[in-house]
Amino acid sequence: QVQLVESGGGSVQAGGSLNLSCVASEYSYSGVCMAWFRQAPGKEREGIAALYTGGGRPWYADSVEGRFTASRGNTKTTVYLQMDDLQPEDTAKYYCAANNGFGCYSQSWHYSTSYSNWGQGTQVTVAS
Repeated sequence: QVQLVESGGGSVQAGGSLNLSCVASEYSYSGVCMAWFRQAPGKEREGIAALYTGGGRPWYADSVEGRFTASRGNTKTTVYLQMDDLQPEDTAKYYCAANNGFGCYSQSWHYSTSYSNWGQGTQVTVAS
């Protein structure tokens, strides 16, 4: 089981920025699909971004495209989520997820059932 650890959450004012990090405990030579989800109280978990650690462009939900940027680190064990122009509706617990060693698919990257490895989450709070 791959362990995922998120960091970088916090509290900001509307219009502010945060950069989340997710580090995986294991390295997959072929790469894995790593995704960011978020869940606000009383709402379903929402897939907001995903990218394949082996290369290629990230995928984004409409709710964050243009404001959030997903990127990979120099190794295949770290991904980042740069969040700009944060708004109160972005307040949620943010989770990192990874599958078991294959790419991200356009039809399914945003479903939580596509991932078997999850971090504990990091809280993001945006004040108006």
